Amino acid sequence: MALVLSDRVKETSVTSGTGSVTLTGAFGGFVSFSAGIGNGNTTYYAIENDTRWEIGIGTYTSAGNSLSRDTVLGSSSSGSKITLDG
Repeated sequence: MALVLSDRVKETSVTSGTGSVTLTGAFGGFVSFSAGIGNGNTTYYAIENDTRWEIGIGTYTSAGNSLSRDTVLGSSSSGSKITLDG
């Protein structure tokens, strides 16, 4: 498991709640986490959900195409995980 930083990685999601984010495909003009980060690697992430936001460090897992939210570095929710609407 390595820390991997990659430009132009962005995916959509319909995940609800505060758990891991299930990714549903690369956003136009970007690459997927699978292609840009790779299975089992950690990376910085940013999540936006309406006016809420969260930045942190997570781990990408190809089984289930998901990104865990391991460490929140900052958020609009006083530094905690934001609740996603889906």
